[in-house]
Amino acid sequence: MGKNIDKDRQNKTVLFDALKNHLSNRVVRFDVPGHKGGRGNKEFRDFIGLDAMQMDVNSMKPLDNLCHPTSVIKEAQDIAAEAFGAKEAYFMVSGTTGAVQAMIMATCKAGDKIIIPRNVHRSAINAMVICGAIPVYINPGLNKKLGISLGMSINDVKKAIHENPDAKAILVNNPTYYGICSDLKSIVKLAHENNMLVLVDEAHGAHFSFDDNLPISGMAAGADMAAISMHKTGGSLTQSSILLSGERINADYVRQIINLTQTTSSSYLLMTSLDVARKNLAINGKELFEKTVKFAEYARNEINKLGGYYAYGKELIDGDSVYDFDTTKLSVYTKDIGLAGIEVYDILRDDYEIQIEFGDLGNILAIISAGDRGLEIERLISSLAEIKRLYSKDSTGMFDHEYINPDVVLPPQKAFYSEKEMVPIKESAGKISGEFVMAYPPGIPILAPGERITEEIINYIEYAKEKGCLLTGTEDMHVEKINVVLE
Repeated sequence: MGKNIDKDRQNKTVLFDALKNHLSNRVVRFDVPGHKGGRGNKEFRDFIGLDAMQMDVNSMKPLDNLCHPTSVIKEAQDIAAEAFGAKEAYFMVSGTTGAVQAMIMATCKAGDKIIIPRNVHRSAINAMVICGAIPVYINPGLNKKLGISLGMSINDVKKAIHENPDAKAILVNNPTYYGICSDLKSIVKLAHENNMLVLVDEAHGAHFSFDDNLPISGMAAGADMAAISMHKTGGSLTQSSILLSGERINADYVRQIINLTQTTSSSYLLMTSLDVARKNLAINGKELFEKTVKFAEYARNEINKLGGYYAYGKELIDGDSVYDFDTTKLSVYTKDIGLAGIEVYDILRDDYEIQIEFGDLGNILAIISAGDRGLEIERLISSLAEIKRLYSKDSTGMFDHEYINPDVVLPPQKAFYSEKEMVPIKESAGKISGEFVMAYPPGIPILAPGERITEEIINYIEYAKEKGCLLTGTEDMHVEKINVVLE
């Protein structure tokens, strides 16, 4: 948590309180939204509740305005900045996608280079499509057995800085979807010595600021900006996130950048959920995440006793591309029982009514939090045991890796907006992709605009489709064809 925390201040929920006060005044509604506190949409009101519908209000003087906050939203953001150890905090109602895009667009203009790991979320490459920044990709390490990409090696970062001294920023995933963390403090030191900013995609690390036994947070490591998915592990509503910035960043310029793409009709349900979730983390976070780690460690140990599965943890740490590991993550390798992660994901949902976060070609990820119950953890473990008993088979011939080094030919913006033609994916080898192909979740592109399509990539896409992965990104909704750059 941020230094010099004022617990009395962190107990406040100024935005939430202002909204409750506004509702208690029973103000007559002649503004939007048109459902008028739920009276105009009774079926939905009866389903989600009257309180939720009445909280769905528009910006007004007593409730401030997210586009230009000067009162209760400003104070709520300032309290959040203190909780996370940042100079500034910005409430985001466009998710961490919007926060990642704002980081890149606030630090890079058209033609500027940004050093970036290739296993980024699509939002980072989308930002480059929009603003025209040029990616300098660092290929992450690969754990060949698990088929997962790792963090950024310090030597690779040094090499990228040496070869691109004009780069404006370095973006780091902290942690990856699977819980892998890079040596963030060393990356920050290197970047700042070379007049570069550090941007942290901390979508899966909102909890890092509130328990010293977890990996270091972006702000604590000295990063310049960090995008935090409060809705993932912080307890707020889906689509609500926080963008943080430090001393080197012009906060008012960042707000201008956010306002280029974020809605002017910001949801008070989302914003007040951020306000209350921040209070809960600041006051109860250490206790909550200690409980989370206990659940995850118990599950990890029990799943490993089953045989066939491998729930991995801190033993992966090597001091470099796996500098640390987020022990709240329950990542499980499944291929040794002859099933792709996506197959286990489907069986858990369809046969056992258990919804986990995602499955890829070799792993599953279950998100654990203090909101879970012991009986549910046991149910997951016993279901995995039964799946192994009923469905396991010989793993020979299964796809043996997850990450493919890209051949980047054109900048993302140039490729995306170029003249293109649509061709069958099976016949696209050798051509330059004009769009994305990715499995969602996690939303890390298999192909991004500007990259050369290879037989290896085509085989990967076909195998992912065969196993039941949800592929997205192409204009063709069936993902049978792909737009390629006319050369």
